Amino acid sequence: MIKSELIAKLASENPHLTQKDVERVVGVILDSVTAALETGGRVELRGFGAFSVRGRPARAGRNPRTGESVSVRAKAVPFFKSGKELRERLNAD
Repeated sequence: MIKSELIAKLASENPHLTQKDVERVVGVILDSVTAALETGGRVELRGFGAFSVRGRPARAGRNPRTGESVSVRAKAVPFFKSGKELRERLNAD
């Protein structure tokens, strides 16, 4: 599912809201999650999972085309850990 499909689904399930209102709500939610992660925070949605930021150290990489060694800078990457309820639903028989 992509963002536009999520918006369309939410709009169809909530006919009292306009498509624009749903777009704004989804945008605010995603912007809030992003802002929390930018400051190094953690976003936990009980039953669904938790988003956090993890650091990756600098390392020596390799250019796959030339085989030349290149340095890769340290960086922060988003990390998602699924919640217990989500794992149980995905693994239900």
